[in-house]
Amino acid sequence: MSRLEGKVALVTGAARGQGRSHAVRLAEEGADLILVDVLKDLPTLEYGLGTDADLAETVAAVEALDRRVVWGQADVRDADALQALVDRGVGELGRLDIVSANAGISPRLAKLWEITPAEWDEQISVNLTGVFTTIRAVVPPMIAGGRGGAIVLTSSGAGLAGIPHLGAYNASKHGVVGLALTLANELARHDIRVNALCPGTVGTPMVTQNRAQYGVFRPDLDNPNLADTMVALKKVSPLGRPWIEPIDVTNALLWLVSDEGRYVTGITLPIDQGTRNRS
Repeated sequence: MSRLEGKVALVTGAARGQGRSHAVRLAEEGADLILVDVLKDLPTLEYGLGTDADLAETVAAVEALDRRVVWGQADVRDADALQALVDRGVGELGRLDIVSANAGISPRLAKLWEITPAEWDEQISVNLTGVFTTIRAVVPPMIAGGRGGAIVLTSSGAGLAGIPHLGAYNASKHGVVGLALTLANELARHDIRVNALCPGTVGTPMVTQNRAQYGVFRPDLDNPNLADTMVALKKVSPLGRPWIEPIDVTNALLWLVSDEGRYVTGITLPIDQGTRNRS
């Protein structure tokens, strides 16, 4: 039997990248899905976000696995829209067992005092408040279901360190770790486990199509490109690879939400090729 047969999982930021990888892998293991994405670009970002077509591709991949799926557009900062989609998903699919609060954005490179108020607000509101809003929408139906469950919040290696020129992002991801640790204690008596994933650099559009990210790894160059970035990443990675793939994060998530991780709660799990250990 598949590890998640009969369960329902919600994934935010599901249109592409890690979110799509999570959705498809959970479906492969037998879960039905509730999928959420903002499906529009945001004003302070230097790269584009997922589109209607991207989310439709994720939905099609889940349906091809003969799993049920409820999906829709919602900004994780919009409590009413997110709650409506969660309610619709639980109503149609009958339950909610697993949550991947995965939606997040990455900023341009800037010293902390050079970050604009708009940039600060958008990083904190999407990466941190969006996770808080997700928690508020999903916890009541999970408790009401009485079956326990698992929640995984996507933080970052930046949630465990102070990476220069990413001050707002660092702050938001440190905050996600705090939410995970607090929620793990608050939900333990309901048999709902809560953990935080802390990926290092992941090969997704947020990295490979985001020129602002190149400067994080190649501050020695005025106009670095992806190839320049890959050279630097290989040098700083103990395993010698430029980045991990979305499926590597997904596999960690699957372990945390399956019965294989049934006694694991309140942890921060780096998936970073050992980078944090070296630093």
